Amino acid sequence: MDYMQFMPSGGTIVVALLALFIVICIFIGVRIVPQSEKYVVERFGRLKSVLGPGINIIVPFIDRVRHKVSILERQLPNASQDAITSDNVLVQVETSVFYRILQPEKTVYRIRDVDPAIATTVAGIVRSEIGKMELDEVQSNRSSLISSIKMLVESAVDDWGIEVTRAEILDVNLDEATRSAMLQQLNAERARRASVTEAEGQRRAVELAADADLYAAEQTAKARRVQADAEAYATSVVATAIQDNGIEAAQYQIALKQVESLTALGAGNGKQTIIVPADAMESFGNAFKMLGGIRK
Repeated sequence: MDYMQFMPSGGTIVVALLALFIVICIFIGVRIVPQSEKYVVERFGRLKSVLGPGINIIVPFIDRVRHKVSILERQLPNASQDAITSDNVLVQVETSVFYRILQPEKTVYRIRDVDPAIATTVAGIVRSEIGKMELDEVQSNRSSLISSIKMLVESAVDDWGIEVTRAEILDVNLDEATRSAMLQQLNAERARRASVTEAEGQRRAVELAADADLYAAEQTAKARRVQADAEAYATSVVATAIQDNGIEAAQYQIALKQVESLTALGAGNGKQTIIVPADAMESFGNAFKMLGGIRK
């Protein structure tokens, strides 16, 4: 049996090796980058390119992926550092910083350890900014302080290809002596506000009472003025009647008043005995005659 016929020829081996080489080149030359990463490619030890998410092609055996950098947002561990305010109060500030890498080539070739470098930068900036402010300003203007720290940190780490997405001051702690002094100040301020509020309430009560008295006086004056106007009107009517009708109008008014007075005297409860002069009875009779004549 001739075994030579089962052995592959030299050309077949070459083709197989060539196919294997092509497969290896494709395997090495094609790089699929995840959405959350970027690849830094070097050629002969120098930066060649940065591969973004998706399918990328590099030159096999010449180009190499040296660094795989995550571009997801990261959070530095919460850091606490001491700082002294402009009014010489020692505070302990707890901070937290979030960042992400935008340019991996800068991060890889310009800084060795990113997290410690950013943490050191943040600590220095926090101490510097708090040293410009008094304690009350640190407590009340925390948002502006955070914005200032974020802007300064962004400027400092820009050369590293990093974007600071958020900076937070989580807490500002004071020593026990400062806390006690602030508590005493707070209690004194509360007592002062309570005294001011009570005084303002008393003053307002006095003002309202005075306004009520003034209003009552005004209403009384208005009532008297209305009554005076009514009496003046009645007088003017009588005067006009006298002027127009002569003495008869005056006698009529007198007779009317006499009848009204007699009616009032007789309207009382129980038994009344009314003693009037004789000429008064004659006057009443004349009054009734005048009233009867006018009504006709």
